[in-house]
Amino acid sequence: MKIVVVGSVAFDNVETPFGKVENVLGGSATFFSVAASFFAPVSVVAVVGQDFPASELEFLRSRGIDTEGIEIAAGRTFRWTGRYHEDMNLRDTLDLQLNVFADFQPKVPRSYREAEICFLSTIHPGLQKSVLGQLGKPRLVGADTMTHWIQQTRGELEALLADVEVLTVNDEEARLLSGERNVVHAARKILALGPKSVLIKRGEYGVLHFSSDSIFAVPAFPLEQVFDPTGAGDAFAGGFIGSLAKSGDFAAPSVRRAIVYGSVMASFAVEDFSLNRLRALDGDDVERRYRQFVALTEF
Repeated sequence: MKIVVVGSVAFDNVETPFGKVENVLGGSATFFSVAASFFAPVSVVAVVGQDFPASELEFLRSRGIDTEGIEIAAGRTFRWTGRYHEDMNLRDTLDLQLNVFADFQPKVPRSYREAEICFLSTIHPGLQKSVLGQLGKPRLVGADTMTHWIQQTRGELEALLADVEVLTVNDEEARLLSGERNVVHAARKILALGPKSVLIKRGEYGVLHFSSDSIFAVPAFPLEQVFDPTGAGDAFAGGFIGSLAKSGDFAAPSVRRAIVYGSVMASFAVEDFSLNRLRALDGDDVERRYRQFVALTEF
């Protein structure tokens, strides 16, 4: 199955307790598409500036990612600067330059419009809705959001959720969206807004999946070192959606397997800065860690 993802392609400046990097490739659509490309064909809808290197577009194409939908606009590419605390669940945004992303109006190429799966990364919910209006009838729609959109555009976000099968949020976003502190109660409230299921990402504590009739929990893969959590949630979403696209099956066993694959891709993403670890992977690495993950949770 073919996947279309809409979101950001960006440059990041990141500082963690383990080092610092500048002007490295980032963005929600980037992490998602690279992770998903290990499983299925991916097409990206995004915008970059004239300063975006042709070599990075070539890297995406080398992963089999269709970049026709990446618009090159006059101006500079979106830039984010952040610093992580010793507790890397906490970070501070030091600088945010939207640049060409500020005027982003997603345009879905005709060749993308019959994609079976669409994933709406973290952008304004009105823009997410506009993308769905440009597609045919995807079999599966996934979406992500963030605190800013929950606080500033709740009405538009809730209108979008009626069209979403799977919503991915972290635990803080789940509490904010639902008004509940307990994540189980939060998930039930979110399901009542329209999604068929909700994935609550909990960083080093793993992932919880809720649907109307089931709960599934997966731990995070134990790592000796976490260098950079940036993009981990997007890599998780890419692995999750990519696995579903590869199987072509959205039944509960496939969803649970996909959650483990998502967790595998997130575990790789945090092992180095930017997409450096994902760039170095091959399919055998992914399958080896998947088997390790299964052995870790089997009893």
